[in-house]
Amino acid sequence: MQTIARKKPLPHGIPNKLGTAFLNTPYLLWCVIFILAPLVMVAVYAFTDEAGQFSLETFRHIVGHPEKIYQKAFFESVRYALEATVLCLALAFPLAHFMAHTKPASQRTLMMLVMVPMWMNFLICTYSWRSILETNGIINNALVWIGLPRVKMLNTPGAVILGMVYNYLPFMILPIYTVMSRLNTSLVEAAQDLGANRLSVLGKITVPLSMPGVVSGIIMVFVPSVSTFYISQKLGGRSVQFIGDIIEERGLIERNLGAALSLVLMAFILVSLLALNRFSDRDKGAFVA
Repeated sequence: MQTIARKKPLPHGIPNKLGTAFLNTPYLLWCVIFILAPLVMVAVYAFTDEAGQFSLETFRHIVGHPEKIYQKAFFESVRYALEATVLCLALAFPLAHFMAHTKPASQRTLMMLVMVPMWMNFLICTYSWRSILETNGIINNALVWIGLPRVKMLNTPGAVILGMVYNYLPFMILPIYTVMSRLNTSLVEAAQDLGANRLSVLGKITVPLSMPGVVSGIIMVFVPSVSTFYISQKLGGRSVQFIGDIIEERGLIERNLGAALSLVLMAFILVSLLALNRFSDRDKGAFVA
């Protein structure tokens, strides 16, 4: 009787590894082409001159500019981003707390209202505020109708802060609400049974356990705020100039300068993320960098 040779089975786990690698290949290619390659190009332009030779002259120009325009723009970007982030947090935390403790049907309705502005184009949402804040806009016409003088609101720092808060507020609400909706209610009930009032429960239980969502919200608001340029152009006019405005205006003409400023901004954002992550709870998903 002829013996049929049996194939040796593959080691356990190899098919799973091959399948995982096959499924991850499109994602890896996407990251290389659209994330890693642009970053490498920015770094190359930042550390070379017009002739393509290695040079640090662009960074010397940024640091040693006689009028300090780059330092001023960078400082203004950080200052306005911090102010917008603080305002978003002050508005988002009580709203997220209310949403997390209301009825499920009300939660769905409020969530839809929060997300509706995100469904519209960012540029359209920002530009629409011009018709609201301008001299003959809705607010000033309402003031005149009730007998009050017109107020200059457009092309002011306050208009820029308003635009940033309006556009980025949902990014602060959603992570905080997500964390709050998953909090263990038995901890609150136990604290109340031990005599803690609402303020004590909020300060000693709700706020500490909500910190992962708070940190995530701060990151999601601060990062786009510090690098924005469209909001400052449309709502601030020339009264405010961010580092993003300089990159957008001069980056197309002076590629090396735009790349160097972009690299400095990315380095600052990375350092900020690392600093924020030191105060986050990694076990609960707030670690992002």
